[in-house]
Amino acid sequence: MTNVLFRVVEITEETPEIRTLRLVRQDDEPLRVRYRAGAHVDVVGPTGVLRQYSLCGAPDDPRSILIAVKREPNSRGGSAAMHQVSVGDHLKISEPRNLLKVAEDADRHVLVAGGIGITPLLSMAYELYTWGSEFELHYFARSRETAAFVELLEERVEFADRIRPHFGVPRGEHPAVLRAIAEDLTPSAHVYTCGPDGFMRQVGDALGPVVGADHVHVEHFEAAEVDTSADRPFTVELDTGEEFEVPAGKSILSVLEDNGIEVFKSCEEGICGSCVSGVLEGTPDHRDNCLTAADRESQMALCVSRALTDRLVIELY
Repeated sequence: MTNVLFRVVEITEETPEIRTLRLVRQDDEPLRVRYRAGAHVDVVGPTGVLRQYSLCGAPDDPRSILIAVKREPNSRGGSAAMHQVSVGDHLKISEPRNLLKVAEDADRHVLVAGGIGITPLLSMAYELYTWGSEFELHYFARSRETAAFVELLEERVEFADRIRPHFGVPRGEHPAVLRAIAEDLTPSAHVYTCGPDGFMRQVGDALGPVVGADHVHVEHFEAAEVDTSADRPFTVELDTGEEFEVPAGKSILSVLEDNGIEVFKSCEEGICGSCVSGVLEGTPDHRDNCLTAADRESQMALCVSRALTDRLVIELY
């Protein structure tokens, strides 16, 4: 995917750990690709490290995009470098892509954010308000001081009355709050959640039985932990007829690249969905954190997933 040079035009220090960056195209042209809420982009920072960030601004803004960056204490260099960026600096930004989208057939939408997970859900709130849809945004954070976008959500957005803050609620009390939210839902509602994995599991456990597991949409920031000790080799065949052996210690993606097959990639951790391809034959061993249960019936992430059968036939997108 082609990267485009963007210029930082505004920085807001939301909290001591979280800052937002508003960016415009370096050529000052309008955005060439309009995006749906829930989209994320690849960002190449000043040290050359590539990371994915959710777009958290209003999707109908024709000229700028907004991302939020949390400085992680155990960062591999990406978030720390992004906290050194200044107004006027340039970043390389990919075209937006969506793994999380608003379901157009829902009669009600419930957005449940945990911490920095507010980022894609804020964009979805903008979109739902524009559509005139019925929705509410529940925002959990350790405290008001550690929550991003507080002033914006309380005072500057037109849907402030749809915001339900849950600041300072201990993790052990989250299930009770979530069960109370579930009381007002029906199977026609859809739930969208983003935040730490444990938090999202709590959301799914509380709301999934009411709306159905396929109506709970999640956005992951972290790669899944997988035990690779029992990995075994298998054969992967492309729909063109080319065959390759995938050994226990290598991914399908790396084997294809070693053989000159170009595959679009980004995170290589099963989060971004850029290397997702179709499965024509065989049974994948899914290890990603990007595909839904329905997606996994016919697709797989080549960077992390393997095979439960001796052979896979795949179609590169």
